[in-house]
Amino acid sequence: MIRAILLDAVGTLIGLRAPLGETYARIARRHGLTLAPWRIEDAFRRASARMPPPVFPAAAAAEVAALERSWWRGLVRSTFLAADSEKRFSDFDAFFDELWARYAKASAWQARPGARGLLGALRARGVRTAVVSNFDGRLPSILEGLGLLPLLDAVVLPSEAGAAKPDPRIFAAALARLGVAAHEALFVGDDLLRDLEGARRAGLTAVDVASLATLDELPARLEAASGQRITRHEVP
Repeated sequence: MIRAILLDAVGTLIGLRAPLGETYARIARRHGLTLAPWRIEDAFRRASARMPPPVFPAAAAAEVAALERSWWRGLVRSTFLAADSEKRFSDFDAFFDELWARYAKASAWQARPGARGLLGALRARGVRTAVVSNFDGRLPSILEGLGLLPLLDAVVLPSEAGAAKPDPRIFAAALARLGVAAHEALFVGDDLLRDLEGARRAGLTAVDVASLATLDELPARLEAASGQRITRHEVP
């Protein structure tokens, strides 16, 4: 029986309102650098694939926010160097400040189709829910602004779990927060390695979000296709 549903954030539960390359390019132009959005998008994918996970196990809790911001600054800097190393910003830090603030706002994001319906249906059935994401500390306020946070029981990030997907420890941290065993939980994500393979290695059933027309079809489809029942979680 499935007693908990865990979900990835970006690409699964929420998405960008505008393509990343377009937003980066628009803000970059205001700071003296012009690049085609597709070049930025391609460079971002390559740069992010080379970045270590945003995990800081030796850091005090008060230091994590600054370390996460520094991690993103490094990724953005690497993105523009990969896109065109000859071009320069008039003030890179001013550019990054604006970019960072933009993506901290819920207005830069949108709930994916069926997200509220899924979380509402699971909440009504008493099924536990959590987001497990490699994002940073801005995520809870983004989810709050989109009206999703009140429908979740937990948001688990690398900063508190001491590990990032696909490390099984971040999934284990989420399961502990929800009070369920791995075989009682299902994970929905969009990344083959970080989400799906990571969840399976942690003992969860994994579902590729691309296999769903909308998120809110998940409970009925799971029950019909696999015979697993989505059931109320009784807390001792």
